[in-house]
Amino acid sequence: MPAGESFYITTPIYYPSDVPHIGHGYTTVAVDTLARWHRQSGDDTWMLTGTDEHGQKMLRAAAANNVTPQEWVDKLVTESWFPLLKTLDVANDDFIRTTQERHETNVQVFFQKLYDAGYIYAGEYEALYCVGCEEFKPESEIVDGTGPFEGLKVCAIHSKPLELLQEKNYFFKLSEFQDRLLELYKTEPDFVRPDSARNEVVSFVSQGLKDLSISRSTFDWGIPLPWDSSHVIYVWVDALLNYATAIGYGADDPSSGSGTEFDRRWPGYHVVGKDILRFHAVIWPAMLMAAGLDVPKGVFAHGWLLVGGEKMSKSKLTGIAPTEITDVFGSDAYRFYFLSAIAFGQDGSFSWEDLSARYQAELANGFGNLASRTIAMIEKYFDGVVPTPSEYTEQDLAVQKVVADAAKNADAAIASFRIDEGIRAIWTIVDELNGYITENEPWALARDEEKRDRLATVLYTCADGLRALAVLLSPVMPQSTQKLWEALGAESLGALTAQPIREAGSWGVLQPGTQVSALAPLFPRVEQTA
Repeated sequence: MPAGESFYITTPIYYPSDVPHIGHGYTTVAVDTLARWHRQSGDDTWMLTGTDEHGQKMLRAAAANNVTPQEWVDKLVTESWFPLLKTLDVANDDFIRTTQERHETNVQVFFQKLYDAGYIYAGEYEALYCVGCEEFKPESEIVDGTGPFEGLKVCAIHSKPLELLQEKNYFFKLSEFQDRLLELYKTEPDFVRPDSARNEVVSFVSQGLKDLSISRSTFDWGIPLPWDSSHVIYVWVDALLNYATAIGYGADDPSSGSGTEFDRRWPGYHVVGKDILRFHAVIWPAMLMAAGLDVPKGVFAHGWLLVGGEKMSKSKLTGIAPTEITDVFGSDAYRFYFLSAIAFGQDGSFSWEDLSARYQAELANGFGNLASRTIAMIEKYFDGVVPTPSEYTEQDLAVQKVVADAAKNADAAIASFRIDEGIRAIWTIVDELNGYITENEPWALARDEEKRDRLATVLYTCADGLRALAVLLSPVMPQSTQKLWEALGAESLGALTAQPIREAGSWGVLQPGTQVSALAPLFPRVEQTA
């Protein structure tokens, strides 16, 4: 995308019914890395995350804890969800809560608009409902119970009995949007990514859409419908509106439903887990079409994190708190591991053994050792001053090409939401420089005064390669790259986060004569894992 364009990106809006696990952290650091990359590219970037706080599940949890629903969600968000962002070094621009007035008021503006346009009608509904999913379940996600639930219908995701609900509800005419949605997927093939997700959505919509129940009348923990306060808006459609209300939908001009901030930011990109893909790729764009608003720029569905072959889940006790990892390995290692070890868009398995092995091989021995020994050799052989290179050989030019190609390829991968491919492209610099040091043996060159110019060229090549690495890896690992930036003396070039990332592959940016400083190991040895 051309520099300076709006890049608005969101995480899913998390349901804080329990403490966050590494699956939530995975999505959040992925979106944060994409936002950091675009921010550092000069794009008009805005990253949103937040919590979805209404619904029957929240009401029941609050009652079980003898507090009001608002007290319950305030406690969860304050004690668990805000700290998650700090733990994982997430630089979000905004955090929206669906209990905030800016959301609740403008959700009512939106639904009044749909009601006035004739897209909402009253009717009766009977269906099997999963409180865990806060969703009326389609046939494909209803299975026969086993064990204590034998003879009952259970949710395929939660393995818990479904409740048969019969209510008078209001419905959104989702069925009217089948053709328009199929046309959208056809004309905008990147609207849903990856291809597997797109194929699933096209197949689902092609089978026909049913109108969507958008209200509940049996409890009151939610946003009342503006024309019928005996109903609250169904938690999922309330939640989807956060992407619009957070950037000012309805705030400035209720008649048009948007203001200057909304006009500046919308439409945006949504990154979601594949289990909530249909809400974002089918229901949400249809609602926007009904309101006369632009559909999102795109929806990217990532896979599940699997532990022991099962999807991460608190109810099944496979949830792992992010701090269990960050307390041992640090937040940079957490971010690097999940973003590089799993193909973004596919399921991925987590194991402590794999994390520990990658930490040691790629971070400690690969990137960390490269940084430490380069700085140490500049200190030892050139009194801590980055030397002036002499004439470049083919070997040196090969390094420069690897750096330039890595920057270009990483940017292309990030533009396609393939963070794992982006990191793999950047890592070619790490491998190239480690091999370059092994081949050129600076320690041997240092013993021969006549090879001093060659030594200077080799160490300058390593130093400027590290400068490029610090810039390219800063969206992924903000802490360690900042330490490296300072040790290289590169602050003379300005703040690391202010470096134009799409120009990181340019050569000769780090100025000879720059003073380096001692660098403690970026990734200290971890004696034992959890």
